[in-house]
Amino acid sequence: MSPTHGWFFWAAWSAAFAALTAIFAKVGIRGVDSDMATLVRTVLIVVALSAFVWSTGKWTDPRGLPARTWVFLVLSALATGASWVCYFRALQMGEASRVAPVDKFSVVLVALFAVAFLGERPGLREWAGIGLVGAGVLLLALKP
Repeated sequence: MSPTHGWFFWAAWSAAFAALTAIFAKVGIRGVDSDMATLVRTVLIVVALSAFVWSTGKWTDPRGLPARTWVFLVLSALATGASWVCYFRALQMGEASRVAPVDKFSVVLVALFAVAFLGERPGLREWAGIGLVGAGVLLLALKP
């Protein structure tokens, strides 16, 4: 698959927006409680995403979702909320250029969890990349 198509295209945009999230959040939470800022951000996301789903005709009755889907969407939402609370608190206390790389240690954890829970089997090349991400996080996060 070409890197400009499919999943890679969307993943690259996700990274770009995540980077902007760190910068905008760091500026936006000055003098504001990080938990309150997370709540405001979450409400705005709900409003914006609701408008997007509605305007693109993708709205369906959520009551029709299977129970298993609900369980994992709830777990994902709780994990996302916990991540955001921790991330905003870390941004309020630390430098964005150090907080964001530690947050991206999730890349390493996703790989480990995918092996443990999803049965994925990265190859040697993938493990090398995952190891480099982990090493990069340590280099960026630790002060000399």
